[in-house]
Amino acid sequence: MSLTPEQKKQYRTIGHNLNPIVTVAGKGLTENIQLEVDRALEDHELIKVKFAVGDREIKKQLIKELCTIVEATIVQEIGNIALIYRPSIDPNPKLSNLLR
Repeated sequence: MSLTPEQKKQYRTIGHNLNPIVTVAGKGLTENIQLEVDRALEDHELIKVKFAVGDREIKKQLIKELCTIVEATIVQEIGNIALIYRPSIDPNPKLSNLLR
């Protein structure tokens, strides 16, 4: 799923005030991390994930791999933080970062 430039701008604005929900450390993408990111995307639709790995290339590869696994779209990457988006099937207005 690709986002229009207007959507990306809107999501970056919303994401600016968000805190990272999940931290990916040196062990890589474990099954628990994948499940937690999947659950967070279903609840919030737009989340930040922090990648605490040293190498830039490994970080970029992990971000792409995670987005492929959870079927999400990368909105923005800044430093060690990735802002990712996946539309929810049944969004909850109290939990969704897009509907609040």
